Amino acid sequence: MSAPDGSPVGAERSIGQLFASATTEMSALVHDEIALAKAQLKRDVKRGATSGGAFSVAGAVLIFSLPMLNFALAYGIRTWSNWNLAICFLLSFAANVLVAAVLALIGVVFAKKAKKSQGPQKVAASMKESASVLQNAKPHPRAERVDDAVEAVARSSS
Repeated sequence: MSAPDGSPVGAERSIGQLFASATTEMSALVHDEIALAKAQLKRDVKRGATSGGAFSVAGAVLIFSLPMLNFALAYGIRTWSNWNLAICFLLSFAANVLVAAVLALIGVVFAKKAKKSQGPQKVAASMKESASVLQNAKPHPRAERVDDAVEAVARSSS
């Protein structure tokens, strides 16, 4: 097993190597969080588009089907029931309104899902949390042998 910079795990690495490794990992974390935000935003846009599409279809159904369906249903009801033709036309119109209402409800459901989604806000909070953890991180206490090695190097260089 090796560290991200290729050195074996457990081997002592220099401060430069540790810094490079931390920078690489932080960069990868930021890129991954940005990718997550994009994916969540894309999902929210799809939900919004579905909502808009459902509202558009509801309007189109209501507008374009009314004349044809009203005549067909009204005359069909008249044939089966022998009721007054005006009542048959009202029943036909009520059926069209019911279809449009169901499509509008579908649009409302998707609009609420898109509005409730907190995808980008969650990612931003996660990024802030990661940054605060890294800012508050303290190095592990050094062992005495490391301090002795530093002193030996300092003595040999003087």
